[in-house]
Amino acid sequence: MSGNLYSRFARSFTQFADRILVEEDGKSWTYAEIERKAARLAAQLITLGVEPGERVLVQTDKSVETLILYFAAVRVGAIYLPLNTDYTEAELQYFAADAAPVLAVCRDQNVDLFERIGKGQLTVRTIAQLFASLTDAQAAPVPRGGEDVAAILYTSGTTGKPKGAMLTHHNLVANGDTLIDLWQFTPEDRLIHALPIFHVHGLFVAVHCVVFSGASMVFLSKFESAVAVDLMAGSTVLMGVPTFYIRLLGDEAFTHEAAANMRLFISGSAPLSADIHRAFEGRCGHRVLERYGMTETGMLTSNPYGGERRAGYVGPPLPDVELRIAEFESGKVLEQGEVGIVEVRGPNIFKGYWQMPEKTAAEFRPDGFFITGDMGVIDSDGYVQLVGREKDLIISGGLNVYPAEVEVLLDDRKDVAEAAVIGVPHPDFGEAVVAVIQRSGPFNTDAVRKELRKDLAAFKVPKQIITLDALPRNTMGKIQKKLLRERYSDLFAAD
Repeated sequence: MSGNLYSRFARSFTQFADRILVEEDGKSWTYAEIERKAARLAAQLITLGVEPGERVLVQTDKSVETLILYFAAVRVGAIYLPLNTDYTEAELQYFAADAAPVLAVCRDQNVDLFERIGKGQLTVRTIAQLFASLTDAQAAPVPRGGEDVAAILYTSGTTGKPKGAMLTHHNLVANGDTLIDLWQFTPEDRLIHALPIFHVHGLFVAVHCVVFSGASMVFLSKFESAVAVDLMAGSTVLMGVPTFYIRLLGDEAFTHEAAANMRLFISGSAPLSADIHRAFEGRCGHRVLERYGMTETGMLTSNPYGGERRAGYVGPPLPDVELRIAEFESGKVLEQGEVGIVEVRGPNIFKGYWQMPEKTAAEFRPDGFFITGDMGVIDSDGYVQLVGREKDLIISGGLNVYPAEVEVLLDDRKDVAEAAVIGVPHPDFGEAVVAVIQRSGPFNTDAVRKELRKDLAAFKVPKQIITLDALPRNTMGKIQKKLLRERYSDLFAAD
């Protein structure tokens, strides 16, 4: 079963059988206990009609039971399909129709909803029902090849319907093994796991780093700085989104002493501003390790564990990842120092989009490089800096404006907590640069625009700066620029 994800799990289940794998609400489970429960649940899935290659849709609250369901689905050779718990009925209808799952596992309050969506063709169960029906029977692992699909994760995208990214067994095994080496995970590590497990970050990065290395983790339903600080004395790693680190900085209990036992803080899923990076180091002595990945690719780059972790950069490519910068339209590879689209190739790159062969073909170059849609630049040391999404590029009066160039100046200000720079329609310029900021103190718009002019060409200075109490974010902490563009699309309509 070369490249088989479950065989990789099984290696750890055997090697670290008596060690604790996961803790939740004061209770702990060993590797052996988790495997036994996964084997019994796998037998239950088979009785419910789950066969190799079939999709198992999961929209549940975070729990150890949901983690066991993931292992069980992979064990029977099914394709695991986790969904955000915030999705609406209309969105769920689309996912169910597109993926055609044979089983939906949901929260108690959504049973009727999924039965209505399934129209009698979809078996619906809650986590509690699955575990209440367990017998002593255990299902043996089903052989699957490295190129077989292990999971489908839907990407929201900025236009069109969500796309189901097909991640293979080999994709997930290769990326996990690379990361535990790169970030030096060992059985002595204990991870504070406060991320959702319907996403690449929380499920494939965090869980796989723990399981592949024989480490342990503490499951938290959500991030609370006070709880995280209390756990740090007995933990070594925290994986989070920038919001986690902002909240820690706002907690007086988070000190150098509180973080003394920690060896690594990792940030991803959204950009970490350089000022937060510096403030965090000043508070606790640790430099956050920022990395970059996507739903379709897993992790692509990472600041080094032992080398320089640069604020505002996502580090060099992983050892087994090829990364280049190219012109978006022509595909021409650009020289070092030039801004263009980030393209990648490697064993972690997804198989394609579920039932979208034309879309899949359009996202790959003829030589196999995947077009990420992210704009970036590589410096002379090989570090990658992201400057925004290709779709976020602002063209004002025929001139290109990269949002990150303006955002970094705003984020560095003491009166700005965080900034999002967008382009909105303008009758004269085609698009106008607009900054939407969450302020952290008294804010004078005219004065700020005047100060920005010292560092930016006139066409890059925001024509308007809008202040909000909080910037809209998705569940992974990313600022929702699409929503902001829609909200302010008629800002200059009367000009």
